[in-house]
Amino acid sequence: MSFIVRRGLSTLIPPKIASPSGIGAAQDAARMQRVVSFYEKLPRGPAPEIKATSLMGRYRARYFGKNPSAAPIVHVILFLLTLGYANNYYFHLRHHKNNAH
Repeated sequence: MSFIVRRGLSTLIPPKIASPSGIGAAQDAARMQRVVSFYEKLPRGPAPEIKATSLMGRYRARYFGKNPSAAPIVHVILFLLTLGYANNYYFHLRHHKNNAH
């Protein structure tokens, strides 16, 4: 394994914070205490679920979240059909509203 790969992997793994004596430092090492206090302040457990606030965020959470469904495909098809009919009405059907061809 090359040095670059080992260096890249070592930055992903946090140091062991058992005790200063575990790594051979003095018991009253101030630097080690700063590292320990930093890791003690980090939150434990899984990250809290983020609540969606926008319209698109709520839609995404409902249809693409924990229980995804095929409803967005149906929504896109209905939207395109409505858009196509509105386009057809505006450019063609409204001119023939009261009289036949």
